This record gives sequence, structure tokens and C-alpha cells, in this order.
Amino acid sequence: MKYNFNECPDRRPTESEKWLQYPEDVLPLWVADMDFVSPEPVIRALHERVDHGVFGYPRSRADLKELIVGRMQERYGWCIHAEDVLLIPGVIRGFNMACRAAGPDGEALVQTPIYPPMLCAPGNAGLARRDNELPASDCSNEIDWADFEAALRGDVRVFLLCNPHNPTGRVFREEELLRMGELCLKHDVIICSDEIHCDLIYSGQTHIPIASLSAELAAQTITLMSPSKTYNIAGLDCSFAIIQNPELRRRFNRARAGLVGGVNIFGQAAAAAALKDGQEWLDQVLAVLESNRNFLFEYVGREWPGVKMFLPEATYLAWLDCRGLNLENPYEFFLSRARVAFNDGASFGKGGEGFVRVNFGCPRKTLEEALARCTAALREAGLIPRKS
Repeated sequence: MKYNFNECPDRRPTESEKWLQYPEDVLPLWVADMDFVSPEPVIRALHERVDHGVFGYPRSRADLKELIVGRMQERYGWCIHAEDVLLIPGVIRGFNMACRAAGPDGEALVQTPIYPPMLCAPGNAGLARRDNELPASDCSNEIDWADFEAALRGDVRVFLLCNPHNPTGRVFREEELLRMGELCLKHDVIICSDEIHCDLIYSGQTHIPIASLSAELAAQTITLMSPSKTYNIAGLDCSFAIIQNPELRRRFNRARAGLVGGVNIFGQAAAAAALKDGQEWLDQVLAVLESNRNFLFEYVGREWPGVKMFLPEATYLAWLDCRGLNLENPYEFFLSRARVAFNDGASFGKGGEGFVRVNFGCPRKTLEEALARCTAALREAGLIPRKS
């Protein structure tokens, strides 16, 4: 079937965090959910589950785990087993549990700028946080290998990897993953790899789960994935951890005891339908997102001198370097002067100051209106030339 990605249903009456965080005159291009209706098979599966009428305690669906096993083999040639898969209600809970499993003492390593909840997870588990900054030179975000290994020589117990990387949209290459993995093995550091955006990959790019690269890395890695970003079902709280090492899996499960339960009935139903029958929708939404990405990249390069944008290789998030505008806070400027809400780069940790993160997972007309507002505000403030 042909899906319509040109219209956004009114989300304000639906408890949408994205649309209710700011006043009604603000266009929200911030938190990472898309303004697109989810796949028809997902909606149908939810209707069928509601029509059953009984909503008692669920167990983890065996068919969902088998779908995950098959998907890993088909997409990555990665052989896992159903017992390696743990269903969890959200990737954020997953990397917090990983920190608890690695603790209670020592440090956790993160690569900043990074998804803000990953900055908080070490402290939540009683671990100190150590940062390896991804330098923003020309928005290429290359790894500082000397700093990376120096950090691992400390008391680091777990490395929180984000691949594809949020907020930059980087897809780490095989040689980078191997080098990071080898250094973690050398220093006996657990890898917790947040791969929630692994299905949102653009032309010419390939996602590689770090745990799929060797048996040694598989034994040292907790991989976190979810259909939530892929199929726009984040509110249903269905994610999963893949942990092939039985002892590491036991430690991870102990970290959830009494605090983190399983996945609710509707989350499991939606996830199973998405993984089984959602590819047609995904193919179409990826084409829309790639078109939006290219439009945004060309627009910023043409209309906003002084702003640099790294072309995202994955995700529907763009990382804009606004330092050339010499604004005290570009997020505050765009919010107050253009009435457009992006994410404040400073909230992503060291290296994020002077940046904004833009969510382009929306109808093109929404993106165009937001950019037009920002351009008008920049011209009014004398930060870019006026049209002659």
C-alpha cells in the first residue's frame, strides 16, 4: 500500500510530549519521534488485541523473540538464539541496567556529544562518568583514539556506545568498531551498544552490530535495539537486549530485579507486527526521510552562511554547528525569535555547545515552515544577509 507522509494528524489532543512541551505557536522539531502515522499492520494488530478485551499479565512472546533472531541473521548475518534476547520496556532502561550490572564502583565511558540520558546513566548506578569527546572538526566527528585508550586505562567498567550516533547521525565503520572493541577487550571493559537507530540507515551506509564482529566481542557486549524509532511506536515501550554471554545476561537481569518489569501487551503486539509486516512502510518512510535530509542539508548550505551541517548517515536527526553565528545560545535564539523548538546542543555534553539538533522526521511542509521562520529571524537579527 502507498502511505501518506505529507500530512500530520493533530497530535496535541493525544498527550504528545513533542507537541505539548511548548506553546501552540512553536513548531516542535526536537524530541525523536516522527510526525507520521505508524504502519497499517501495527495499527491492525493493536485493534485486534483491543478487541479481545482481556488485558491480564503478559509473558514475553516467543514469536517476537524468534522474529528478532531471524532479523539479526537476515540483516547482519549475526547468529543469535532466543535465550539471548531479553524484552525490556525501553532502551534508556537498558543502558541504566547495563551500568548497574557493571557497577557499583568504577567509571563508565561515553562519547560526547551524546544522547542526554546516557550522560546520566553512570551516576544513576553509582559510577563516575568519563568522556571521550568526538571532535567537531568540519562536523566529521572522528574518534580521538589516544584519548579513548587513555580513558580505558582508568577504572572504566562499561563503555556506552551509541551507533548510529545520536546526535551526529554518524554510522561507525567496521574498522572503527573493531578498534573500539579490541581496546575494550584489552582493558576488560563491558560494551553496552545502543543501536536503536540501526534500521534508519541511508543510501551507501551499512549498520554493523559491534557484537556481530567476533565471538570475543559478543561475549563482552550488551546490544540494545528497538522497533520504536523505526516504526514510530516509542510510546508503546518495547525494546530488547541481546546478550550472548550467559553470565553477563544474569548480571543484567539482576540489575532489573524489582525495578524493571517486562513489556506490556500492546508493545509486544505492535513490535511483532512491525517486524513481521512493516518493511513496506519502512522502505517508504526511509525515502521520505532521505529526501528531507537532503533538502535540509542543501537549504542550510545555501541560506545560512556560518552554519555547518554534517550530512547524517542515519537517524532522522541533524546536528547543526551554529558557532559561526556567534550566538550566546542558538537554541534559545530559534525558540524565542523564530518560534521553532530544536534540541539545545549543550544538553548533549562536552562538545555540544553552540549546536542544535533538528528532527526532520515530519511532513516536508512542516520542515519548510520551520526553516522559513528561522531564516526570517536570522535576517532580522542581521546574522545572515537579506535577500537583495
